[in-house]
Amino acid sequence: MRAALRAEWTKLRTVAGPRRLLLGMIVATVALGAAAASVVTCESAGCGGDPVRFGLIGVMLGQAPAAVLGVLVIGGEYGSGMIRTTLTAMPRRVTAFAAKAVALAGVVAVAGTVAVLGSLLAGRLLLPRHGFTAAHGHRALSLADGPTLRAVVGSILYLTLIALLSLGVAAVVRSSAAGIGIVLGLLYLLPVLTQAIGDPHWQRRLEQIAPMSAGLAVQATTDLRLLPLQPWAGLAVTAGWAAAALAAGALLLRVRDA
Repeated sequence: MRAALRAEWTKLRTVAGPRRLLLGMIVATVALGAAAASVVTCESAGCGGDPVRFGLIGVMLGQAPAAVLGVLVIGGEYGSGMIRTTLTAMPRRVTAFAAKAVALAGVVAVAGTVAVLGSLLAGRLLLPRHGFTAAHGHRALSLADGPTLRAVVGSILYLTLIALLSLGVAAVVRSSAAGIGIVLGLLYLLPVLTQAIGDPHWQRRLEQIAPMSAGLAVQATTDLRLLPLQPWAGLAVTAGWAAAALAAGALLLRVRDA
C-alpha cells in the first residue's frame, strides 16, 4: 500500500492539471463567498439569514473543480491507456484504487481547508460592513463558535466526499467526459429538477437524498428545523453516495478487463 500511495502522490504532484484544479477550487470557493458577503445586507435587528452560510456559499461552486479532479484521477488514465501500466505495476487492483482514493482525499482536504477558511475570513471581514453586527443580533464569524466550527469542518469533509464520489463514478463509467457529466448532473441538475416538482412532499424527499442539498445542510447554523435533514445527517447522505460509488468502482475495477 505504501508503494501505491507514493506512486499516486507522485502523479498528483508532478502533473499540472491537479494543481490547477485545486487552485481553481480555492479561488472559486473564496471568490463566490466574498461576492455573496458583499451583496447581502442586514438593515435591522432580526433581519434573519445565516451569516455562516453566506460566507461558505462558495463551496457550491468550489465543488465543481473537486469533482473534475476526482474524475480525472482515474478517468484520465482510462482515456490515455495509462491504466494498463498502473495495474501492471500494482496488480492488486483494489489496493491501487484505495491508494488513489487516499491520495485524492488528502490533497482535496488540504486545499478544501484553505478554501473554506479563506471564505470564512472573507465573510468575517465583509459581513459586518453590511449590517451583520452584534447590534443586529449577529456575532462575527469565528471558529470558537460551535455551529460555525461544525459548518467549517463539515464543508471541508463535503468537498472531500464529492471528490471521492467522482472517483467512484469515473471508475464505473471509465470515461472522463461521462463521469464529469454524471457527477455535475447529480450536483447541479438534480436540485433544479427538484424545484420543478410541484408536490412539496416529493420536493423534500428529493432534497433529503440529493448529495448537494443534503450534504450542504451541514453549513446551516440557524433555523435547523427547516432543513430537509439535520446537519450531520445530511452530510452522512453525501458520504453514503461516495461510499456506494467507491464500492461499485472498486468491484468493477476488480472484475473487468482494463
